Amino acid sequence: MKKIGILTILTALILQGFSQVTTAEKGNTSQETTVTDTSEVLKVVVGQELLIVEDGEEAVKVKVGSRGLTILENPEGDEPKFQFKKFDDDEANRNDDFEGREEERADRRSRFRGHWGGVEFGFNNYSTSDYSLNLPENIAYMSLHSGKSHNFNINFSQLSLGLARRIGFVTGLGINWNNYRFDGNNNIQKDENGIIELYDPGVLLKKSKFSTLYLHIPLMLEIQIPADHSHINIAAGPIGAVKLFSNSKMVYEDGDKVKSDDDFSLNMLRYGATARVGFENINITGTYYLTPLFKPGKGPGGIDLYPFEIGLAFTID
Repeated sequence: MKKIGILTILTALILQGFSQVTTAEKGNTSQETTVTDTSEVLKVVVGQELLIVEDGEEAVKVKVGSRGLTILENPEGDEPKFQFKKFDDDEANRNDDFEGREEERADRRSRFRGHWGGVEFGFNNYSTSDYSLNLPENIAYMSLHSGKSHNFNINFSQLSLGLARRIGFVTGLGINWNNYRFDGNNNIQKDENGIIELYDPGVLLKKSKFSTLYLHIPLMLEIQIPADHSHINIAAGPIGAVKLFSNSKMVYEDGDKVKSDDDFSLNMLRYGATARVGFENINITGTYYLTPLFKPGKGPGGIDLYPFEIGLAFTID
């Protein structure tokens, strides 16, 4: 009985869609018939999907041209047993098109490459809470030789998370080495309470500095603007760091050296903001830390000093 019903409805649909089928046949002289038979579904496809009959356990589906009919074996409630449907011209390929677009977008996202991995050279310093480089008189010994206080970073790991072909997030790992070269004939030390104070060597120094080594991790949003056959990079975001090492070094006039490995009451963790702008793999970069260099209440003279860096980055895509 079910098969008779299918044939009857199929005849009506063929008559209704006759003109469309005839047109399609003129454009396609090679017709094929495919029959798929499993224990659950019988499917017949004629021509270039001009006629499709699918006999399943719960329903029979018939499609002729742009019109289709579903016959439910056991409809529930007020659900109609016969369900007619008219397809748009492109509806048959809509799912494939959607999947294709998704794959294309995924491909564009996967091709996004940020600019973090590589090396950086620059200068570092610190400022007071009001962003001044002029230190109070009582901590003048913390003044730096700006031209000789430098930083060197090796960003050895990068992960790019593309949102589009030229927009995405960039993160990774890097080593951040800072050299703070004192301008005066002094160095620093911490007293019995861990507070940073002046260290006077009592002799003339050729060089005096203290250094820090941090592992830093950024999370930047990067936008790449096409420029001819290249692009301009603009990226910014938060950055965090954890201290690995610190020491001080003094070089006397006669060449003797004195080193001290100490934690100098430095903050173990710090965070701030970083940004960079550049052309292709050369970028100007800057970082300002919102965490003071020294632990709360341990800074020189009780004053918080906030480190910052500015320099050039040479990245590898």
